[in-house]
Amino acid sequence: MPVLNKRLLRPDVKKLQQKSQKIVTKGALEIAEKEGIDIINMLLIISEGNKRFYQILESGEGKIEDLYDLINRDQMKQLAKVFRGAMEYKGKILQEQHPLSPDVKIESIDAGGVPAEWEISEGVDEDKVLLFFHGGGHVLGSPASSRPYSVEIGKAANLKVLSVDYALAPEHPFPEGPNDCLTSYKWLLSQGYKPENIIVGGASAGGNMTLVTLLKIKEEGITMPRGAIVLSPGIDYTTNSKTILENAPTDCVMADVGVFWWIPAYLDGANPNDPLVCPIFADFTGFPPILVQVSTSEMVYDHSTRLVELAKAAGVDATLQEWDDMPHVWQNYGLYDLPEAKEAIEKIGEFVKGLFD
Repeated sequence: MPVLNKRLLRPDVKKLQQKSQKIVTKGALEIAEKEGIDIINMLLIISEGNKRFYQILESGEGKIEDLYDLINRDQMKQLAKVFRGAMEYKGKILQEQHPLSPDVKIESIDAGGVPAEWEISEGVDEDKVLLFFHGGGHVLGSPASSRPYSVEIGKAANLKVLSVDYALAPEHPFPEGPNDCLTSYKWLLSQGYKPENIIVGGASAGGNMTLVTLLKIKEEGITMPRGAIVLSPGIDYTTNSKTILENAPTDCVMADVGVFWWIPAYLDGANPNDPLVCPIFADFTGFPPILVQVSTSEMVYDHSTRLVELAKAAGVDATLQEWDDMPHVWQNYGLYDLPEAKEAIEKIGEFVKGLFD
């Protein structure tokens, strides 16, 4: 039985969720048929695992680790293939319906051995860069699927965007993704971009990548970027988060996708208490100014509130901006349908421009 309670959704969000689900389902079925994957059986496994996941969180009996064997790594790879295909299909459909402005230049590049793309809108300051890490739970997503809103963020902030196609689990678990993200930052420096002209940012798992990249920059004694943006970051893969359970009924993006298998797909035995895995356990001393945006309806809501509290305690200039009733990473999910998406992107632009004043 689904955990999401659609009756709790705002009417326009409910309508958006239904439209999105229709597109994603079509894309998933096409990929599953093409690859010969028994998607029905996979979905039954996810449903059962999801049910047990929330039962453990609610009762406090058992361990999340008990669910790790429900899906083996070969099955994870099959599921990841289906989810990725569905996400790319949705991105393709939306970009056909809402084409990018012809003045936006997209260029695929090699950023020190890491695939990435430049997204450059006409008139932005090309000496300044947003190093962007897409979301997708560490198992899916790409610069292509996140392009519409990363381009809009670049426009709002008056920056060119380097969107990174970092390595994804389960094929490339921790620490490969974070290593790619650090490499892309070093590559920017090698190309002559000054740290004070770089903003690092990302959404969901990309928010995790953003904070981990800052940690690795700090560890290596490299100069920090000008600032950071994290949108609905997932940064605690333990059972410490209260809103993972409490907000599941109102999270139309994450509630029923089966995050119980995404976590072990990424960790692959790594310790979730390691700050480079879950930066909620990090020492944020020395971090640049951080903007955090989150919805109070999201499962990862308290990841953001705790992050800002800890960052401020470490002397970091951390700003929390909250919205009610919004889907996970609504800046992307609701880009063409929710006025709050454009509002949030405008506020990102204001934050970044304020850093350069």
